[in-house]
Amino acid sequence: MSPATRSWEALGTTALVRVEDPARLDAAAELVAAELARIDAAASRFRPDSELEQVNAAAGRFTRIGPLLYEAIAVALRAAALTDGAVDPTLGQALRLAGYSRDYAELEHPAGDEPPSTERRRVLTATRAPGWTEVRLTADPPGVALPAGVRLDLGATAKALAADRAAAQVAAEIDGAALVALGGDIAVAGPAPAGGWLIHVTDDHRSTPDAPGQTVAIAAGGLATSSTTTRRWRHEGEVMHHILDPATGAPADGPWRTVSVSAASCVDANIASTAAIVLGHGASGWLNERGLAARLVGRDGDVHVLGGWPEDQCP
Repeated sequence: MSPATRSWEALGTTALVRVEDPARLDAAAELVAAELARIDAAASRFRPDSELEQVNAAAGRFTRIGPLLYEAIAVALRAAALTDGAVDPTLGQALRLAGYSRDYAELEHPAGDEPPSTERRRVLTATRAPGWTEVRLTADPPGVALPAGVRLDLGATAKALAADRAAAQVAAEIDGAALVALGGDIAVAGPAPAGGWLIHVTDDHRSTPDAPGQTVAIAAGGLATSSTTTRRWRHEGEVMHHILDPATGAPADGPWRTVSVSAASCVDANIASTAAIVLGHGASGWLNERGLAARLVGRDGDVHVLGGWPEDQCP
């Protein structure tokens, strides 16, 4: 029996759920859709009625928050701590100034394969991250306080968190294996099928299975791919991408165009893949120190693999 798959557009990307039993696909899709609706209401930067935007609007004073937003902010702060600030949730204002102030589908997209800009001319209208250590998150009562003028953006970790949560919920509900993908963030839960879940790793998650890349299998945890080639837009004459360097507030311009990482959870994989893009030449050492399996694709298409990731000669 072949796995059953359903996909749809959600959270500005493609949502996908895959289960082994086709009879459980409807129930699985409903569970995933419900989880995505919860994370959107809690953590969206593009909904004025989201909890996150209420927190951003109240910067400078304490705001009570619900359990899901508390978890999402806690995950984002953990990402910042694990990466020494390379993945920083206080980039919300920098993203707005870089032109990412509304849903990605509404932005002006560059034509064809035009690469992100590397020179810092008009891009310098962005601003460096204020710093994650300035965020005060409390558990009792659950709430958060941001310094005045600071805006949180949870885009680097919230979708990965939603994938982990949704995959666990589906596996528990159907008492079987489940895979949930949100763009390049993939989580699996439950007993894996024989040979594991097959995943085609490439620059763009929307690509067909014959796109340049590599097919790998995972049996547990998660796999995340971060890329500077897919979520791009034009702002003030420059081609931008969504992975900003907290030190400058401008798009990271290191040597890697795409990084894929396998880890114990989708959140952990996403933290590492995003950090690697920001760290640039320091990414390989950082990943090796943490024993993470990773595939890094340079701007020239050369592929580098680390930590037991299968050898691959195709970009």
